[in-house]
Amino acid sequence: MKLKGKTALVTGASRGIGRGIAEVLAEEGADVAVNYVANAQEAEETARRVRAQGRRAIVVKGDVARRADVEAMIDQSWKELGPLDILVNNAGIETIVPFLELTDEQWTRLVDVNLRGEWLCSQVFCGRVLDAGRKGSIVNIGSIQAGKILPGRTHYAPTKLGLEALTRNISAEMSPLGIRVNCVHPGLIDTDMTAWVMKRPDLLPGILAQISLGRPGEAREIGTVVAFFASEEASYLTGQSIHVDGGWVAK
Repeated sequence: MKLKGKTALVTGASRGIGRGIAEVLAEEGADVAVNYVANAQEAEETARRVRAQGRRAIVVKGDVARRADVEAMIDQSWKELGPLDILVNNAGIETIVPFLELTDEQWTRLVDVNLRGEWLCSQVFCGRVLDAGRKGSIVNIGSIQAGKILPGRTHYAPTKLGLEALTRNISAEMSPLGIRVNCVHPGLIDTDMTAWVMKRPDLLPGILAQISLGRPGEAREIGTVVAFFASEEASYLTGQSIHVDGGWVAK
């Protein structure tokens, strides 16, 4: 129960890695605000799982790329669950588009969500926490593509590598004020977003051969690292980025 008495907002938590993070945070004692943008039913399922751990949970709708939405979801979380201690910037989108076919609209929307969204949520969160005279922790969720080249991601990969710089720079300004900031880069995680890989016998074995542990990860395995970063066990860690990828980048 390393997060007992804490309250967290997890963006993009209606499914996949976000849901796994929310569940682990709840197991470690945190109440959780579950953010979603489109699928309310899936978000409610995540909240149900949090409550099953004996914790409080609410669902908050909001597009992380829109300041008004971000302010509203943090206000709602603060009002209904109490002051926020933890922000997990998990919301993101991924599309695979060949470089020469990438459109202005595809580039702009993905960068707005994946990079601007994490900056925006962090800024609003930090302002609210500091105004209340409190301390906090931010965990940004990146991707193995910050360090691994995969085809069709010339718009996606730069946002995830950019998160490392964002993490370090926010940390440099906010850590002296009591808000630590770190980043987790997941590798191949078995979720519905990667089902197209998991169901490809012509593709999956080749990828697993590049992973030292020889298997995909589980969403919970990202959640345990996030919970550590958010806890006092990581009290001397800030501005750091770690690959949780079974050794894919290192191999």
